[in-house]
Parts: sequence; structure tokens; C-alpha cells
Amino acid sequence: MSGNNDFFLKFMEPFFSGIINLFKEIGLSLFQIFNVLNYIEVIKEYYKDITGAGIVMIVLASLSLLLLFGLFFFLIYRLIVGYFKYRHRASHQQALVEEIDNLNNEVIKLKSENQKYLAMSDPENGEVEYDENGNIVNKLKEGESRFFKLSQVDESMENYEPEPYDASITLSELCDRFLNFAASEMGLYYNINLIRLFIASFASNRLIILQGISGTGKTSLAYAFGNFVKNDAVIAPVQPSWRDSSELFGYFNEFTKRFNETEVLTKMYEARYKDNIYITLLDEMNISRVEYYFAEMLSILELPSAEEWIIDLVPNAWESDPKLVENGRLKIPTNMWYIGTINNDDSTFMITDKVYDRAMPINIDEKGRPFEAPKTEAINLSSTYFSTILKQAQTDYPVSQENLDKISLMDDYVIEKFRLAFGNRIVKQLKEFVPAYVACGGEEIVAIDYLIAHKILRKFDQLNLAYIRNEIDGFIDFLNKTFGEGAMKECIAYLERLKKTI
Repeated sequence: MSGNNDFFLKFMEPFFSGIINLFKEIGLSLFQIFNVLNYIEVIKEYYKDITGAGIVMIVLASLSLLLLFGLFFFLIYRLIVGYFKYRHRASHQQALVEEIDNLNNEVIKLKSENQKYLAMSDPENGEVEYDENGNIVNKLKEGESRFFKLSQVDESMENYEPEPYDASITLSELCDRFLNFAASEMGLYYNINLIRLFIASFASNRLIILQGISGTGKTSLAYAFGNFVKNDAVIAPVQPSWRDSSELFGYFNEFTKRFNETEVLTKMYEARYKDNIYITLLDEMNISRVEYYFAEMLSILELPSAEEWIIDLVPNAWESDPKLVENGRLKIPTNMWYIGTINNDDSTFMITDKVYDRAMPINIDEKGRPFEAPKTEAINLSSTYFSTILKQAQTDYPVSQENLDKISLMDDYVIEKFRLAFGNRIVKQLKEFVPAYVACGGEEIVAIDYLIAHKILRKFDQLNLAYIRNEIDGFIDFLNKTFGEGAMKECIAYLERLKKTI
């Protein structure tokens, strides 16, 4: 052990000696420059031998030296003052930016509140009526429901008979038909691998996030899938003013005694009656903080039993309430999935770990190339059958024990080198997503690679990049040795991009 210590000290000695000598030389140089006694000694040494012209030279030399000293200290002073001015100006500008941002948020909020009050007080919208004294009159008649749209759904469902559902298609056939339907019927072209990722995501998560540059077809993908399963997606364009779940579901108007239902809530209620697949599209979902308006849903959808998926709409029950609203509460339908699109730019908020961990992110970074597709019709697919074949994939194509062992080794490696752990939630999602992807016609290792890259390695962005820089190459070697040379393409590509940012 002592030999190791001696080697280390001997090896590092030139480096530290050089550093010490450098500071010594700088200190000696500064002392030599500003040692006034040296200049006085020189003047004393030559003063007796200098004539009248020499005295003038001494005076000029002394004045020049004083001028240089003054200039040097003046520059030091200006640098110090400039630095503090810069810090003050920067902090002042930051404070102004934050204040402007807060004011903008308040303006947006006030505009939103103003629109709500205008809606409540506008007699032309048919919701509000005034008496002779100018007071608002409650227009609800005896037995009339405060949930107008939901009650209309009740009426329309009294004689509802569903069309026959397709109960024979496989996940692989579903992907191929959706790909051709989007191309032939809607002029939307996607890569088959993207379609497989998209369909397989329904197996593991209720929230799917489509992210990437603008114009790559994120919104169109969700919209096209709604058309393909013969049930149009309900589109909810997220606004910067969204602050709570009432923006998503609606709110009770104390003036009119009506509940202002949103289209999302109406579709959620309708989904309780039907077995179709329902899609809610949260367009540009990160233009407001997702936790503000969707946190309640994220927590509810995490509950293991669908019987517990319940939201509170109103604090009490009326006899005239819709049939499926019990004690002011509504069960969230199990046949509805939520798809959010995000753009990462200066006008949007960052998606937090809480959201990413509970969602399946899919990157769409390039436009699809047009191709010839056979004319393909939409299918009438039931949610029950869709969920069944997604679940059946776990039995038919379970993740191989060999790859599970490799993933466990990688988990240990990441914990040791990067101080990160997978967590049970991601392991559960992996065991649901990967089999579904294989059933869609893909390869197991491709699905594992994609999920690890976008659910686990994504967390590296939050680490100190300078700290992990020396570990990245070793991690790439580990992936190649453990999973096979070049097998983890998404992971390695991500790590290579990470290296370029350091």
C-alpha cells in the first residue's frame, strides 16, 4: 500500500511543484514591479554622478513610473467596478424578466376569468336571464339536469346498438392496416417502426407523449388513429392559462346553477356507454405546466384498480344528475387513452420526471416519405378486444429471461457509475411494452433499446455532465459487450449525442 502512495506522490510531484512555482514567480514578479525601495536605491546610486540633464531624466522617469502605477491600479479598479455593474445589471434584468413573466401570467389568468364571467352574465347565450331588478334568474326548471350535455348523452344512448366489432385482427395486421389507411385515405405517411411503437405504447401507459420538431405529424398521428378505429379523437388545445383540472373537465357555475361541461368530459361520459377506443388529444400539452391541469389524472390512472379511477365533479348530488354521475363523481372510462403532443422551444415548459415516468414518450423527428399504399378501410375495433390482444402478447411473447438478466446487470452498472436506478414502474412498463411491440411485428431487442433510451437514459440530462463524461465511453462498451455489438442503437446514439454537449 505504501508503494502505491509513494508512486502517486512521485508521479504528481512535477504537476504540483509546477503550480507552486508558478504562483511563486507571479508573486515575486509583482513584488519586484511594485517594490518602490528598489527604484529609490537606483536613484541614490546614480544621483551624485548625474548632471542637470540627468536630474530632469530622473524626474521624468519617476513621473512615468507613477503614471504606469496609476494606470495599472485604474485598470484594476475599472475591472472590479465593471464586474459588479455587470452582476447588478444581469440580476436586475433577470428580475425584470421574471416580473414581466409573472405579469403576463396574471394577465392571462385575468382574461380567462373575465371570459368565464362574461359567459355567465351574457343574456344572449341562452344560459342567463335577468329579473326586473337586474338580478340573475336561475333558469333550471324542476327536474332539469345541471349537466346539459351529459344528460343529452343519456338520452342518445337509450336505444344505442353498437355495430359489429372486428374480433379477429392481430396486432401485426393492425399496424400494417393503420399504416396503409393513413397513407391511402388521409395522405399521411409514417414509418412502420413508428406505428409499432405507437400501438405497443397502449399496452403500458394511459398517457402517450408524441414529441419532436414541428411539422412531423404528431397531431395527425393521433387524429388518424381515431379515424382508423371509427371514433374521432377529441382534441383539447392546451392554453397557457390552464391552471387546474377544471380546464379539462369544466366547472360548476354558481350563478346559473349549471355545470359547464367540456368536450373532453362529454366524451369521457360517452365512453362509459360504449366499447369503442377513445382518444383524447392534448395538443401542445406543455404550453402550460402539465402538473397544473393533469396531475390529478396522472395520480388516478396509476391506481391498480380501475374501480378507483374516479374524479369529483361537484360536491353534492341532485336527483336530476345524469345516470352515470354518482354523488357528484364520475368514473374515468377504461377505454380512453390520452395522447399529448409537445414541442421543445422557448415558449413551452419542460416535462418533468413525474410526467415522463408515467407516460410513454415517442420521438417523431422526421417526416415520413410517401409510398404507394393499397386502399384500406377503417375498422370497428372494440376496446375490450384491443386490450385483450395487448394483454395476450405478454403470454405469447414474454421478455426473455436472458434479456431480463442483462437488463438487471445494466441496472447495477448504472447505479454504480451514475447513481441512477430504474424503479419498479419502468420494469413493469418494460414487461408490458416489449411483448406488445414484438406482437406488432418488431424485434425484442429493438423495443428494449428504445424504452431504455427514452425512459432511463433520458435522466442523464439532469446529471452533472462534466461528472459523467469519463463514464460514457465505458458505458457504451458495456452495452456492446452485454447486449451485442451495435444492438443498442438508440442508447448508443443518445450517449454519443450527450458526449457532444459536454
